[in-house]
Amino acid sequence: MSNAEENLATPEAEEIDLHATHTEVGEHEYTLDELKAELAETKKVAEEANDKMLRTLAEMENLKRRTTKDIDDARKYAVSGFAKELLPVLDSLFMGLQLATGDSDEVKKFREGAELTIKQFEAAFEKNNVVTIDPLGLPLNPEQHNAVSMMFVEGAEPNTIVNVFQKGYMLNGRLLRPAMVVVAKAAE
Repeated sequence: MSNAEENLATPEAEEIDLHATHTEVGEHEYTLDELKAELAETKKVAEEANDKMLRTLAEMENLKRRTTKDIDDARKYAVSGFAKELLPVLDSLFMGLQLATGDSDEVKKFREGAELTIKQFEAAFEKNNVVTIDPLGLPLNPEQHNAVSMMFVEGAEPNTIVNVFQKGYMLNGRLLRPAMVVVAKAAE
């Protein structure tokens, strides 16, 4: 005989009536219906607490994912502000190069120096995933190009870029600056 069976067999063991309609706990007497209602309420509270815990865990996981994405984006686009500051300098070099005409030795040296400096800029941009948008001959893409004017050009398809005033730039697929362009329009 096990200890549990011995305890039940002793005369001091309380009798348990499984068919009782009420139970005494301390000085209060509970009916079976009251106990069922209390059990149902306790189950409801436990389910609500479990639901709240699961929602909190999901929220924490989402927060972790968002934070990781924000950190990755911060790394990915950290040079954005710096690159934007350098774009006008590069534009000035391009303009100076276009205006430097003539065959004198000074002009040739200036052009050579400006071309080397532009190549260094382009290499630094490429190293940092800054891509040039030079859309000459391509259809207008309003997400990457800013059309400053339209003009009729013989043989050009309507809405095709026929001149680029200023190149655009993208950093890791995000637009830094749109290209300023002239777009061909249809004949009137």
